Amino acid sequence: MNGMNMQNMMNQVKKMQKQMKQDQENINKQEFTGQAPDGIVKVVFSGDRKMKDMKIKKEAIDPDDPDMLSDLVVSAVNNALSKIDSATKDSMGKYTKNIPGM
Repeated sequence: MNGMNMQNMMNQVKKMQKQMKQDQENINKQEFTGQAPDGIVKVVFSGDRKMKDMKIKKEAIDPDDPDMLSDLVVSAVNNALSKIDSATKDSMGKYTKNIPGM
């Protein structure tokens, strides 16, 4: 009897692993746009955290203040990565919600 329960549990684990992989692949295919305040810098990432595009408006480019542009890019990138994290947590969280410490 224990052998059958163990086999059943292993089948369920394999099924869950397959679904988790599909869910992660779906996230990886999505695009996430992050932006700095007022959309002055926009970046696009794929769900697997690869930057695909960046748009910078002219008014963001001040030759006398390159640090401002750096800050805007960092803000846009962090915004996009936060969106990826949130989507991953929403999608993958269902697998870990009943595991203590997760």
